[in-house]
Amino acid sequence: MTPPASPALRLHEITVTDIDGCAGTLAAYAGRVLLIVNVASACGHTPQYAGLQQLWETHAARGFAVLGFPCNQFKGQEPGTAAEIREFCTARFHVTFPLFAKIEVNGPGRHPLYAALTGEGAAFPGDIGWNFTKFLIGRDGVVIQRFAPGVTPGSPEIAAALAAALAVK
Repeated sequence: MTPPASPALRLHEITVTDIDGCAGTLAAYAGRVLLIVNVASACGHTPQYAGLQQLWETHAARGFAVLGFPCNQFKGQEPGTAAEIREFCTARFHVTFPLFAKIEVNGPGRHPLYAALTGEGAAFPGDIGWNFTKFLIGRDGVVIQRFAPGVTPGSPEIAAALAAALAVK
């Protein structure tokens, strides 16, 4: 009998759609340290895009990626189309890290990625409370840490956790 797939393996098998409408899986990011973030363009935390971009620029060459997943579930703070979201992010914050199609992170329409990150059996279960909740994923696809929206990309907590994750080969 074949043992069930590990949570890490399942995470990399999840289908996602990028901001341009192209479907793929997270397997493209296997072996990298990831920071997965539910983002929004009209939120008090929206300036965190700048810090996320800085993390991406600083650590991408070491096998790190920021993955932004727009979500409109919190007071309608991401109402735009994919094209409008991309334009906003590039024009205002010069975002070059991967952005994906708008998804739901809570409720019956919760995207499978967020079901894996927050659902039953997850390392850090529980609904997403607001925009810019962050999940740090190790190179092995295992969730290392969950950060609240107010924990900024440049915070000591994220810096320490990211440095430790990047040190693991």
